[in-house]
Amino acid sequence: MLSVITFLPLLVCALLLLLPRALSDRAYVQVWIATAAVDLALVVALWTGFDPGEGMQYQQRVRWIPGAGVGYHVGVDGLSLPLVALTCLLFLAVAVYSLKERQRVRSYVCLFLFLQTVSLGLFVAQDLILFFVFFDLSIVGMFFVIAGWGHGERGRAAALKFFLYTFIGSLALLLGFIGLYLAAEPHTFDLVDLTRANPLAGRGAYAGLVLLAIGVGLAIKTPTVPFHTWLPPAHTDAPAAGSAILAGILLKMGAYGFVRIAMPLLPGSWRQYALVIVVVGAVSVVYGALVALAQTDFKRMIAYTSVNHMGYVVLAVGAAGTLAGTDAQARSLAVTGAVTQMVSHGLITGALFLLSGVLHDRGRTYAIDAYSGLAAHTPRFAGVTAVAAFASLGIPGFSGFIAEFQIFTGSLASRTVATAIALTGILLTAALFLRALRSMFLGVPRLPQSIPTGGISDLERAETVPTVTLLAVALVIGVVPRWLLDVIEPASRTVIELVAR
Repeated sequence: MLSVITFLPLLVCALLLLLPRALSDRAYVQVWIATAAVDLALVVALWTGFDPGEGMQYQQRVRWIPGAGVGYHVGVDGLSLPLVALTCLLFLAVAVYSLKERQRVRSYVCLFLFLQTVSLGLFVAQDLILFFVFFDLSIVGMFFVIAGWGHGERGRAAALKFFLYTFIGSLALLLGFIGLYLAAEPHTFDLVDLTRANPLAGRGAYAGLVLLAIGVGLAIKTPTVPFHTWLPPAHTDAPAAGSAILAGILLKMGAYGFVRIAMPLLPGSWRQYALVIVVVGAVSVVYGALVALAQTDFKRMIAYTSVNHMGYVVLAVGAAGTLAGTDAQARSLAVTGAVTQMVSHGLITGALFLLSGVLHDRGRTYAIDAYSGLAAHTPRFAGVTAVAAFASLGIPGFSGFIAEFQIFTGSLASRTVATAIALTGILLTAALFLRALRSMFLGVPRLPQSIPTGGISDLERAETVPTVTLLAVALVIGVVPRWLLDVIEPASRTVIELVAR
């Protein structure tokens, strides 16, 4: 089942490339929508048969490079299944949003189908080399999306910076994986076997170097301060659909790597350097919010809020490595909040980036000061954007509140000062979104000169359906979170038990 879900988009991509150009632009996107819908339906079926108390499920093992201890090993547990579901839902939303795409549509669709397979493959991978392969391929796919459909020369420059930064991170990640492989007896890259063996227990400085390599590789992808500088240009100059996938899915690869690889495989080093990780998370929260507050570009502002929101994840997983002054329940709550935050951020920020694309399509600029009184011209766009903004700042009733409440509750006991500092990020996020909403949607109507004299059009169906759907799921999680938390919590407890070894 997992292999079908993972490789179905790639199979459709191959068929579209092999067949002659017989389809219209809209038909290519419709094929993509159908593929994404089938994948999502299969994941729903997978979810209904998933038992949270049974650990890793739906596993498949195939010998791949046996001499090097590399295998095709896939499976899902409570950490990965929510991200697999998020991936399928967000790609479906982006596919619907792309019905209006008119530029090299077949190549555009095939790249996103390729990225969907790569993203799903990473979240189900239970072998370090398999994880690395999908991690690297995600860089390649997104490079071509940004370079090919971004904003001209700036888009190509942003794509190059994105590729170089994240590729350096992937090389550091590979070095760390090799370090784990060499320490294991027998040598293996299998995640389940490495977790069971704990090969770096008592290895001191060697284990610290392995954690440094893996941590830097994952921190660049997450991204955290000071490894975040590739993110704002990549988002600002990427197409809206690319930004939604980059923020909603690709950033989660780094954060997911912390809870899937770094914490369970390097428990001693994770505990030793937990304070450093917490500080990095708190700095990312405050720095990301402050820099976002200073932006005059709507899309760039959203990009910096990703640094802020992913900082909460790093804060939580760092606090979960602090054994003194806390108990296992609090640390488990922090990890649960971190995974919930990954899902929440994917839904809400994905919707915000799609809405930023609507803004640029109408006015050809992201400049906040170029617009005023938009609510009078585009009430649907103003309403949906306002809901997304309030959801992003963590207002009760949405998934962000559930995630941040768990993160702060789980982190406060062990890292009181850092958590208190990170709490200011909520106030700063509120300030930056309220400032943008007031400037763009309220006041005397004013539109950029690039908008035709006929005025600005409101949200179309292909723009309304995906954004409202993503926000509706965030609302469901915020109001009735139990169905999601019941899946995540047993896996979080397992991670905490492994960290405490």
